[in-house]
Amino acid sequence: MKKIGVILSGCGVYDGSEIHEAVITLLAIARQGAEAVCFAPDKPQHDVINHLTGEPLAESRNVLVESARIARGQIRPLSAANSSELDALIVPGGFGAAKNLCDFASAGSDYQVDAQLKQLVQACHAAGKPLGFMCIAPAMLPGLLALPVRFTIGTDPDTAEAIEARGGEHVPCPVDDIVVDEEHNVVTTPAYMLAENIAEAATGIEKLVARVLALSA
Repeated sequence: MKKIGVILSGCGVYDGSEIHEAVITLLAIARQGAEAVCFAPDKPQHDVINHLTGEPLAESRNVLVESARIARGQIRPLSAANSSELDALIVPGGFGAAKNLCDFASAGSDYQVDAQLKQLVQACHAAGKPLGFMCIAPAMLPGLLALPVRFTIGTDPDTAEAIEARGGEHVPCPVDDIVVDEEHNVVTTPAYMLAENIAEAATGIEKLVARVLALSA
């Protein structure tokens, strides 16, 4: 059975992983007959947001502990991830990707990426293993791989401009489709960068998971 690493970044769209994207990813992996292996950084979140009001909360939460909510406790620290045990890697979106896996949300094109994530992504890429990124998470790719990767975050021109300033090649893409960089084995989809409901998000995410698994054959 193929093992697909899934990198989570907390629990909730505004300060962690986008829950719908993460759950659809886990479901799609299971339905394809593969096993999801979840990881998250063991560190404090950048911030904590009240998802009812959108306002920040004066408290601290741990990315790994919060991510465990989505993974039903079946999750390990990102530091324990080893590319040799994985057939592919997928990173759902949500602001946690832009706040906890990197600082794109605050630094824009000058962002820095999590060192453990960078090490894992580069090891998977060097071994020819496919990578799937969705929503805002693809914005990290130029910082993770330092290559002219082709990918999408949908159609937002400001985000695309920041990505291209870092050396990526942005490809506009509708919500229900994917962009595949054949040369670098990278698959991306806009998900909630464009989706107006969970069904729209699911269509592109399911295509992404299917293509990632096909490329890992």
